[in-house]
Amino acid sequence: MPPVVRSLPSAEAEELLALTRDLVEREVAPRAAEMEAQSAFPRELFRTLGKAGLLGLPYDEEHGGAAQPYEVYLQVLEELSRGWLAVGLGASVHTLSCFPLYAYGTAEQKDRWLPDMLGGELLGAYCLSEAGSGSDAAGLQTRGVLDGDAWVVDGAKAWVTHGGEADFYNLMVRTGEAGAKGISCLLAESSTPGLQPQAPEKKMGMRSSTTATIQLDAARVPADRMLGEPGQGFRIAMSALDGGRLGIAACAVGVAQAAMDTAVDYAKERKQFGQRIADFQGLSFMLADMATQVEAARALYLSTARRRDAGQPFGPQAAMSKLFATDTAMRVTIDAVQVLGGYGYVEDFPAERYLREAKVLQILEGTNQVQRVVIGRSLTS
Repeated sequence: MPPVVRSLPSAEAEELLALTRDLVEREVAPRAAEMEAQSAFPRELFRTLGKAGLLGLPYDEEHGGAAQPYEVYLQVLEELSRGWLAVGLGASVHTLSCFPLYAYGTAEQKDRWLPDMLGGELLGAYCLSEAGSGSDAAGLQTRGVLDGDAWVVDGAKAWVTHGGEADFYNLMVRTGEAGAKGISCLLAESSTPGLQPQAPEKKMGMRSSTTATIQLDAARVPADRMLGEPGQGFRIAMSALDGGRLGIAACAVGVAQAAMDTAVDYAKERKQFGQRIADFQGLSFMLADMATQVEAARALYLSTARRRDAGQPFGPQAAMSKLFATDTAMRVTIDAVQVLGGYGYVEDFPAERYLREAKVLQILEGTNQVQRVVIGRSLTS
């Protein structure tokens, strides 16, 4: 399939997307199937992306970012995810993990850590969920107690993308009263004493993207590693997630596009009853519906990105984008498997992998049921 025709805001953005496509074709897509089968984490690929300037796209140039609008950054994520979701999602999670420091850190903190983060030398993870508080993020129980010049943290953070692979972790911990106002954000190095990644989860899909629980047993995080003020952690977390949900939407469109490309290519080559199966109206209509859904999902996340770039409120629209794009990815990947028939169900073709990958996108960074709660409240509050 030819590259997606895009409307980009600048010649620089066009060059950036061309660079991304080239990296995807040469470095990303060819490794996906084998490394997914091995559950191998592609750490070197993230260093490559960092050197190419693709891990700090929406952040300012002062600290090593590219100062690109969100509408450009998200299209880069889509292209990466089209080649391999573990890489596209990893870039999204890393960008999310840089946000607390970028938006709430002091000038000294930014100068100290942000350049290596945005340059890809330090890979990030974002620790909000716990076993007992997934969708109810304000109910988290991991606690930090100030002891001299360090916060002593006890608890466990669950479902951490890049858990055990990351170089730094954003820890949302309770340092005060119950509820959202008692949560603070700590930036912890992977070498922090008492911070212990557990064995990776054995997942249905996206096996190269390591997901693990982070156990915290009297983990000592230096006091100068708090981002923002005590009690600001929940606000930081929610602000980060608005942008993160747009990242997931873009990743979902990338997976859906890849699945559709696979289905279209197969339908044009496969012959039955003396003609291409693409020429049967029933199958042609399936492809038409897939294409329409992908275009609609892309248009929605780009519209929301432009709201963000214009400084307008975009939280409900981010929830809509995440909801619609991930549901679209699920429908399109199911249909892609159907178009390929028996070949869609075997690992010789990537359709079954896209289907397994699409499912998790309806769950992470706020389930799609939670997105409906967010959208509904925005309409009635």
